Amino acid sequence: MGMRDELPGRPCSVAATLNLIGEKWSLLAIREIIFGNKRFDMIARNTGAPRDRLAVRLRGLEAAGIIARRQYSEHPARYEYELTQAGQELRPVLLTIRAWGDKWAVDTPPATFGHNCGEDLDAAVVCRNCGAEVNADDLKMRVLTPGWTREGPC
Repeated sequence: MGMRDELPGRPCSVAATLNLIGEKWSLLAIREIIFGNKRFDMIARNTGAPRDRLAVRLRGLEAAGIIARRQYSEHPARYEYELTQAGQELRPVLLTIRAWGDKWAVDTPPATFGHNCGEDLDAAVVCRNCGAEVNADDLKMRVLTPGWTREGPC
């Protein structure tokens, strides 16, 4: 899973990631698998995705190494989906999207997540090196791609 050469514009990990998981049905399928709903019918029901479109998205996620299929029935052949390591590492991404949605996209959050501390989760991005919460003012961008600056191509 490297940078995709065919992506237009700035070389960017965000663009490469959105190319893999940026479509709504993909992220909602990942959400359902995280919730333990691993079978196609459950994913289709809980996402509202058209079945043909969901099948295409699941195949794409499998090809990208984000999910894996596991057969649970032989007659007829039926499969369920599990997150790979790459898929597991999308959990904090979905937590962050959910937190933003709870604040900006809905009047009342439809669910909460309790943390082991006994409180509802209030997630934050922290620096693994120093443990401090990350704020936009704390960051300085270093462009590593030759021929590009923060402003764009040289």
